[in-house]
Amino acid sequence: MSIEKAEELDNRFAKSEAETVLKFFIEQYKSKITFSSSLGAEDQVLTHMIWSKYPDVKIFTLDTGRLFEETYKLIEKVNERYNKKMLIFFPAKEQVEKMVDEKGINLFYRSIENRKECCHIRKTEPLSRALKGVDVWITGIRREQAITRYSAPMVEWNSQYNLLKINPLRDWTEAMVWDYIKVNDIPFNKLHEQGFPSIGCQPCTRAVKPGEDIRAGRWWWENPENKECGIHVKGK
Repeated sequence: MSIEKAEELDNRFAKSEAETVLKFFIEQYKSKITFSSSLGAEDQVLTHMIWSKYPDVKIFTLDTGRLFEETYKLIEKVNERYNKKMLIFFPAKEQVEKMVDEKGINLFYRSIENRKECCHIRKTEPLSRALKGVDVWITGIRREQAITRYSAPMVEWNSQYNLLKINPLRDWTEAMVWDYIKVNDIPFNKLHEQGFPSIGCQPCTRAVKPGEDIRAGRWWWENPENKECGIHVKGK
């Protein structure tokens, strides 16, 4: 596979429905495709689309060790709903211990560099293990989510992990996501009902105020153009 292949597939599926994109890639790549879920509303939509029709597809999440209790409860609900078990990847404890010993448990508040280091150890490194041997990575990215995601294609080449990355919900609006959840009675994180449109680690996520951007509660002390953990970086 290559950048050229990704561009060819993006042109082919740029205007396709999410289910059409999933069907093609799941049937084409079989055991070499996986979905990374952060248990957000978009990810719950994709989990339902995948496991209701393709139960053999592996779905995983990253447990950073700093998640909300509501997120852990949702993992259990998802497993029960689809009679499956999400794979869970944890950060390397030696790296976490070294970081905390040197910079403190809440180092991320002091600088962008510290925050990115924490995200790398707790999220990016475990993700690299989760994606080993994978040819296609499914994500819940939507253009509407953030300025850093506005130009996301339907299919892209990820040079960091040497695989195809697909964003089936790229063009979905927030209203479309919640309509789908309600129609299909899909379990979701209860924090969404408490002003949390985007949910990450507990110390780095707050509720948003009326009229604020949907990702305003993520790393709220940083500028919008910096608000990515390193997993979804443009050009990677």
